[in-house]
Amino acid sequence: MNKLTAIQDGSTDIDPVWAGGGAHIPDWFSWAMSVPREEGFVEVDGARVHYLRWGRRGRAKLLMSHGFLAHARCFAFIAPYLAQDYDVVAFDLAGMGDSEMRGVADEAARGKEFAEISEALDLRADGANPVIIAHSFGARAALTAVSQTPDAFAGVIVCDLMVMRPQKLEEYWTMGLWSPGSGNPDKPVRRYPSYAAARERYILAPPQSVGEPFLLDYMAFHSLRRDGEEWAWKFSPEVFRRDNNYDEWLSVGRKLVDAPGRKAVIHGEKSQLFDRDSACYIRELGGGDIPIVAVPNARHHLMLDQPLAFVAALRAVLAFWNI
Repeated sequence: MNKLTAIQDGSTDIDPVWAGGGAHIPDWFSWAMSVPREEGFVEVDGARVHYLRWGRRGRAKLLMSHGFLAHARCFAFIAPYLAQDYDVVAFDLAGMGDSEMRGVADEAARGKEFAEISEALDLRADGANPVIIAHSFGARAALTAVSQTPDAFAGVIVCDLMVMRPQKLEEYWTMGLWSPGSGNPDKPVRRYPSYAAARERYILAPPQSVGEPFLLDYMAFHSLRRDGEEWAWKFSPEVFRRDNNYDEWLSVGRKLVDAPGRKAVIHGEKSQLFDRDSACYIRELGGGDIPIVAVPNARHHLMLDQPLAFVAALRAVLAFWNI
């Protein structure tokens, strides 16, 4: 596998296009961006996979994955707060962020991406396995990963995955709301005459306000690419070419409970997709031993609402597991 890397900090992420003069950016974010990181690409099956890496080799490994149509930078201001104690990798799923699309986008292929990036970056070279930390759509793929190769991972922290009782999920769908991963693969990616025009079209799914609005600007900017005078979304339409059938989501609670190894759930206290009843449902399915932590005042996109509280929740679970 080919590997191309550079050691730098994340200061280039603070681009004037989205940040202006930067006076509104808080010190905690600026500090996170100043922490040295490795950024690069590895080649998997002929396609480039983009990743970010913080911390020191030889320490316990954390492998982070984002939600649908997002990218690794949703952890770029989270991972530095874990880097003192861990070797942390965040990567872009195939066809999202700066990773090229490869193969198919079905559930099995998504699961294999975790083992592939682990191998490409030698995350198991010292005999220890990484803990997966994954959000939303990425968390569902992570559950597939630990089921495919249970001996390859030391646990999975599921962050606000959509888990509902079947009857509640049916009601959710009748309101015209969609499950993560829905979309038309044959619809061309929109192009915009300016960044401002593109930024207006950037919305979260499910829609929500965020506790830290500047983080939404940060995520939007790094979801786009400049092409001459125009701007377009980075994701490939091929990410929608998958069987996003209802049965998969109806059984996701069971999938979580039955997945091998250590598991924990961190969710937004105000999330639409995982709430108190979701926690009760998980316990009724037999997941009474799964730690479930609610981040106060956070919605589904908890890292954009309460980033530092999210860090604290991650630290607590890792300490509980003695990692």
